Amino acid sequence: MVARCGVRRAVVHLSGACARASARHAAAPRTGGLMGQFATVRRSAAVASRGTAAAVRRAVAASALAALLLAPAAADAANPAPLGIACQTQSDGVRFCQGGTVPTFDGTPIDVNVTLPAVPASGTDGGYPLVIVGHGYGGQKQGLDGHEAPWIDTAHQWAQRGYVVLNNTDRGFWGSCGTPAARLTGGPACVAGYNRLMQAGYEVHDAQYLAGLLVDDGWADPLRIGAVGESYGGGESLLMATLKDRILTTSGAFAPWRSPKGVPLRLAGAAPTIPWSDLISSLMPNGHTLDYTITQPTDAFTPIGVEKLSFVAGLFATGEVNVGALTGGPSPAAPPNAVIGYYAPPQVDPNADLNSWYALINAGEPYDGNPLAQQIITSFQKYRGAYYLLDGHSAGGANSEAPAPMLLSNGFTDDLFPVDETVRYYNLEKSLYPNNPVSLLYMDYGHMRGQNKVADTGLLESKINAWFDHYVRGGAPDPGQAVTALTQTCPKSAPSGGPFTASTWVGIHPGILPVLFSAPQTISSAAGDPSVSAAVDPVGGGGDPCKTVAATDQGAGVASYRLPAATGGGYTMIGGPIVVAALGSVTGPFPQIDERLWDVAPSGSETLVARGDYRLSMPVDTATPVVFQLHPGAWHFAAGHVPKVELLGQDIPYLRRSNGAFTIAVKSVEVLLPTHETSGNGIEALGALPAPAGSVAAPSIRLEAASATLLRAARCVAARLRWALRYHGRGRVLSVVVTVNGRRVASAHGRNLRVIGLRRAPAGRSFTVRVMERTSKGLLITTTRRYRNCRALRTRMAVRRLRR
Repeated sequence: MVARCGVRRAVVHLSGACARASARHAAAPRTGGLMGQFATVRRSAAVASRGTAAAVRRAVAASALAALLLAPAAADAANPAPLGIACQTQSDGVRFCQGGTVPTFDGTPIDVNVTLPAVPASGTDGGYPLVIVGHGYGGQKQGLDGHEAPWIDTAHQWAQRGYVVLNNTDRGFWGSCGTPAARLTGGPACVAGYNRLMQAGYEVHDAQYLAGLLVDDGWADPLRIGAVGESYGGGESLLMATLKDRILTTSGAFAPWRSPKGVPLRLAGAAPTIPWSDLISSLMPNGHTLDYTITQPTDAFTPIGVEKLSFVAGLFATGEVNVGALTGGPSPAAPPNAVIGYYAPPQVDPNADLNSWYALINAGEPYDGNPLAQQIITSFQKYRGAYYLLDGHSAGGANSEAPAPMLLSNGFTDDLFPVDETVRYYNLEKSLYPNNPVSLLYMDYGHMRGQNKVADTGLLESKINAWFDHYVRGGAPDPGQAVTALTQTCPKSAPSGGPFTASTWVGIHPGILPVLFSAPQTISSAAGDPSVSAAVDPVGGGGDPCKTVAATDQGAGVASYRLPAATGGGYTMIGGPIVVAALGSVTGPFPQIDERLWDVAPSGSETLVARGDYRLSMPVDTATPVVFQLHPGAWHFAAGHVPKVELLGQDIPYLRRSNGAFTIAVKSVEVLLPTHETSGNGIEALGALPAPAGSVAAPSIRLEAASATLLRAARCVAARLRWALRYHGRGRVLSVVVTVNGRRVASAHGRNLRVIGLRRAPAGRSFTVRVMERTSKGLLITTTRRYRNCRALRTRMAVRRLRR
């Protein structure tokens, strides 16, 4: 299949990022919105023929025997046929082998390409390092010169650097039992060849099994294996790296990774790009995970979250028919609307029942308490979540081990698999295995709305190659470990900001900008401008992160909070914006808070910087503030530009609208923006961060209760802005004397003093302010207040008279 992407448009790597032919193909223009594309979908009624259990066993045995007869016992330079597939030698000596399927561990025929390096001038032709390249959802294996993504080398390029390359089509797609023709050819062996949504015991095991065959054939080194992929293939490579020297069986148990002949295998390194670590959080986020805490096993689905409607709909269609709903158009490898994927019939396989799962998710709330919803959660945790494999939650308990060395990468503007998918994994890995090699690279790329700038994807490509050449092939310099961020910039022709680097994720944003909003507002499920939501929908809205809309607030029912305009050189936000909200009454069922952070330009237009959602746990505890984050973003707020946070009751079609009609009263909100700077514009050095009770801090993070954050923020506002002096019936205030920790710092005299302002506080965790007011009736009124030190207030205090 030739994917319609390339580097000139926002690349979505769900069905393969780039050309599956001999060169990259330019992006085809989008041919209408998602709903228009869906209107053309005509599902084929073709169903794979069903044989008896005995027939299946006979076909499996025959396929296995054929593999043994065809596979060479050792590498054969004269007539190489890895996995029984004949090869053609290219002009530079690289050998490309394609044209057949290979039965995997359960007999399902898998469509495979293998690429071999040129025959060496001396030494053994075999024992090469192996790279496994995973493709996007609804995609298929790459050809010799096809890029799976602009940042992943072609098989030809890998082989030129001395690697054997394995490209296989995942089961249930195209030539691996996906098309009606493939199922007809495969016969009974294809009955179990349906798409299992990257179930580690099947799709991942398939790749591991094929790698074992290449080891047994003598072509691959069992201890020099690497995995790289994007999107669906990125999830595969992350699962494989987490398993490292193990497989997950079809029943969900761990077992050693062995070749068919019993040779132990191990993954030496991996570079998962734009992957997920938890499909629950990525497809139905509930907003209850934070990028500065260790996510606990039930956080992501307690309560069950909000469906990413436009993406989930596009994924479901893309995996079954050739519509190209998420890739700009159908693949030219098959007619439009042709069946290219195979989903199991409903209720046949409880761990791969995509039809029933999709129907349940699209029906909406109530999810909690639904047995099928719980079945989906259990299946996703046990078989598809690298995060749960890493924390030992899968396969029945404490089964964690250090993963393979990894370069992890996601996109700040990727609305499907955002940056927190790998930050979550990174935090857990660093807490369990602090010395295990891992690096992070984040930038403006990936699925919609990523810009995929050529310079940025080129940087990622070079880092992937350096990582593999050191950890997999060996002999290359150590690439080191770092966290690197490139910021989103507009227009696309502008170079990205940065790179910003640090040794840790928290180190990339050592500052915080806290702003408190005490005016009450209301969030309503019926409010919001649908044209704004449509404009910034990643699928139907065109996927342009630089698209602007009018910055007019959306009115009653949408809570809007404008931070102070940036001054001087501005500041750079890197990370997930934090919201701490004190809620009042919540009426109606299934409430959700959809969130957006905008950059409001002086011209009156605004650009989307970050977004997210938060599903409220019912019943709502109004005595305890809630804390949630938007997905991490990276953006420079220039002088005169205003950050604006919106809290809405709906963001359709990106997020599914709740089945309930609700209102949420918001009493006060504190917004905290993580920044690369540590001072200026009200920015402070990073201190304790708010978190729900029972949260576990990520490495190098201090936590505090959300209520403490709001209390401290409220007192900071009072301290650094103003106190009202109003003692009705006691006369006018004629003079004020202020002391801090017993030391007189300032005074004011005059008629009708009404307000004083406090600018700075002393160093230390707390301080005492005493205000002595003398009134026109001769009264001396003394007020003493104890304050927790405000994070933005450092070394001194002064008093100024604001109004007389």
